[in-house]
Amino acid sequence: MAIGLIFKSFGKTLGQITDPRFSRVLLLGLALTVALLVGAYALVLWLVQTLVGDTLTLPWIGTISGLDTLLGWSSLLLMMVLSVFLMVPVASAITSMFLDTVADAVEQRHYPGLPPATPLPAGEAVKDTINFLGLLVAANILALVVYLFVFWIPFAPALVFWGLNGVLLGREYFTLAAARRHGRAGARQLRKRYRGTIWLAGFFMAIPLSVPLMNLVIPILGAATFTHIYHGLIKKG
Repeated sequence: MAIGLIFKSFGKTLGQITDPRFSRVLLLGLALTVALLVGAYALVLWLVQTLVGDTLTLPWIGTISGLDTLLGWSSLLLMMVLSVFLMVPVASAITSMFLDTVADAVEQRHYPGLPPATPLPAGEAVKDTINFLGLLVAANILALVVYLFVFWIPFAPALVFWGLNGVLLGREYFTLAAARRHGRAGARQLRKRYRGTIWLAGFFMAIPLSVPLMNLVIPILGAATFTHIYHGLIKKG
C-alpha cells in the first residue's frame, strides 16, 4: 500500500486551495453540503414540533411547557451527531457532481499536456450515484449488527465504521477519477490492482468525515486527493 503517495496527494490538494478555480468549487461544494445538512435538520425539527407540540403531561410532574423549543434546540445537537453518518452519503453525492470540475483543475495545474478527459454521461453518473447510495445504506445497516457485538471493545465501532466506509468511499472516488480516462471497465481493473492503497485512502477520508464541521470540506478535498492518487498509481504502474 502506497501510504506515502496518499499523504503526498493530500499535501498537493492543500497546496491548491488558493487556486481560484479550485477554491470556487470548494466553496460551492461547501455551500451545497451545508444546504443538504440544514435541509435534513429542518425536516427533523418539523417532525419534532409536529409530533410533540408545545406541552407534555407527565405523571407526578404535571404539565411541561415549551417542550417543542427545548427539543428544537436539542435536535440541532442531534443533527451534529447525525452528520457523522449523513456525511458519507453526502460525500458521495457531492463528488458525483463536482469531480470533473475538481479533476480538471488538478490536472491543469499538476499534469499539463494530458489529452482531454471523457466524463461519464450524465445519465450513467446519476445511475451510478443512486446505486452506490443504495449499497452504502445497506452496508451500514448491516454494520449495525457488527456494532452490537464489538461496542464493548474500545474504538472497535469507530474502526469498523471507518474500515467499511473506507472501502466504499475509496471504491467510489477512485472509480470516478479513473473512469474519466480509462472508462468504467478500465477503472474497475485499476481498482482491483490497487485495492489496498484505495482502501487505505478511503479509510483516511472516512476519519475526518466523522468529525462535525471538519467533514464539510472533505468531499471536495477528497475528490482532488483521489485524482492525485489515480495519477500517482498510473505513473508508478
